[in-house]
Amino acid sequence: MAAPGQTVLITGARAPVALHLARLLSGAGRRVILADTPARPIAAASKACARYHRLPPPRFEPQAYAEAIEALIREEGIEFVIPTCEEVFYLALAWHRRIMPALLFAPGIDVLAQVHNKHAFIRLAERLGLAVPETTLLSSCDDLEAVRSRSRDLVFKPVWSRFASHVLVRPTPDFLDAIAPSPAMPWVAQRFIGGDEISAYAVARQGRLKALALYYSLYRAGKGAGIFFEPVEDRAARELVERIVAGTGWTGQISFDLMREADGKVLPLECNPRAVSGLHFFRDPEGFADAVLDDGPEVRPDVTSPQTVRLAMWIYGFPAALRSGGLDRFRNAMREGQELLDWPGDPAPVKAQWPALSEIAGVAYRQRISLQAASTRDIEWNGPDD
Repeated sequence: MAAPGQTVLITGARAPVALHLARLLSGAGRRVILADTPARPIAAASKACARYHRLPPPRFEPQAYAEAIEALIREEGIEFVIPTCEEVFYLALAWHRRIMPALLFAPGIDVLAQVHNKHAFIRLAERLGLAVPETTLLSSCDDLEAVRSRSRDLVFKPVWSRFASHVLVRPTPDFLDAIAPSPAMPWVAQRFIGGDEISAYAVARQGRLKALALYYSLYRAGKGAGIFFEPVEDRAARELVERIVAGTGWTGQISFDLMREADGKVLPLECNPRAVSGLHFFRDPEGFADAVLDDGPEVRPDVTSPQTVRLAMWIYGFPAALRSGGLDRFRNAMREGQELLDWPGDPAPVKAQWPALSEIAGVAYRQRISLQAASTRDIEWNGPDD
């Protein structure tokens, strides 16, 4: 594994988690190279970034992407590659198909695909002895008709999706007319579970937990990605994560959406085999790098304040507060939340939000899609037939 002074490549530089990871590893003495497809991602502006490399879009040019990654590894003398977003799938495919001169901090493509698939993940959790919500695979209109009468008790979502995109929560039967599941584009119908939704971010090596942060997302961008996070402790949630990490022999980053019912039971909803915002609850560079890269002891979160991106709160949280009449709650959140982009001696990424946002907005305008969809359009992985 990487040692102080060695070079690490972090991909997905558009994401705040990539910026945070770069700051942690640079602070622990690593030379950090960042790479992604946008021209001006926020992490490229950081002092933690030794160099930024622009890459072809992996979703649309996977062969060119793999070749560029290999050339970058050789050019920069990179020994360790850490994905942060869904480019992890394209990297895993590249490592599967060619001999790469660096270690990839992620499982193989088959394991990644299994947990990313919202039906296969639930079946995996079930085989590992975990309690799971009833989850039915919908691969045809006949499958959909079989559950239509129970739609008010179910949540419908595509097997391959992110940010709660296209999710229908307890819809009336007529809303299902918009769904056309097929073997190539399957959906799941999952029992609606009331309770407290908990997000989990974990890092593991060979099935052993190295870092874990549990948190609530009190504000979201639409129905999906959180933009204001509050840490929480939950023993049942930790045990669930440990069981899955151990059962898969996981190496890399992995994240979960969980639901805690009124009786304290925690059920898995879905898995994202990548970094999520729980990473921002770690601010000790040496401890994190030692645990993750050098197989040191598990590192615990050392941040207790709520974390947020204020720009995202103004874009998404403020309009939601106006609609719901929750302006007092919004003001309190803005006062109590710590800007997660802030870092001592590294102010540039805060200002870099604007050109980064402008670039994403340009994609959204040209493609006639939402800002959130535009932010991941070129790295999304929607199954082996995408």
